[in-house]
Amino acid sequence: MQTLNSPVMRTIDVARHAGYSVQQVRNLERDGVLPPATRTAAGYRVYGEVHLHSALAYRALAAGTGPVEAKRILRAAHECPPSELFALLDAAHARLDRERTQLKHAKEAVEAISIEPVDDVRPSDSMSVSELATALGVRPSTLRHWDAEGLVVPDRASTRGTRRYSPAQVRDARVVHQLRSAGYRIGPLRALISHLPRGHRSKAIGAALAARDASITARSQALLDAAAELSAVISPEIHR
Repeated sequence: MQTLNSPVMRTIDVARHAGYSVQQVRNLERDGVLPPATRTAAGYRVYGEVHLHSALAYRALAAGTGPVEAKRILRAAHECPPSELFALLDAAHARLDRERTQLKHAKEAVEAISIEPVDDVRPSDSMSVSELATALGVRPSTLRHWDAEGLVVPDRASTRGTRRYSPAQVRDARVVHQLRSAGYRIGPLRALISHLPRGHRSKAIGAALAARDASITARSQALLDAAAELSAVISPEIHR
């Protein structure tokens, strides 16, 4: 079997080094992730270092940005001026930076909200849908959607069924709002919020935020790993 430094490699060699199947390597070439392979007189594909580095870069980028954006970045590496490739990479890092900032704000807000006392509650302390929507800066339809999804379920007035949010429910809505702002989707939030006893929510939410922090860190590491492979892909020496 050829090694990483072999001047020419077969499809199976690239597949083994990059952790893909032979068909996946062919698919990556078809999609422009790998530059076109040369062919022998018998029609067999011949790959070089640039193909292997491209495959490794794609693997890391797919973990850091998702497969669609990873393909876009690799195509730019092969077809566009370096400035366009760098712009795409800068945008990927900027998105992670925004997520990290949003997560930081969510952690701070959730911690502050969770320790707020909810004592001496009176009926007049409850809020309507429109009042809570205004306080959170969201549309009333958003609160109704959260109600339908079981995220924040308000009380209902006995006479006309009007939604009224108690102070505890308002606090839950504030937590959900912060988690949504930090990028949490409805499904994971429903599993996190709606099936937890109120007294255990703070600890569980903290664990969920820590898991998201770990995810962002892993994606940042993946982008760093991809950078080394991309540097090799665009290096003039590798194309000689």
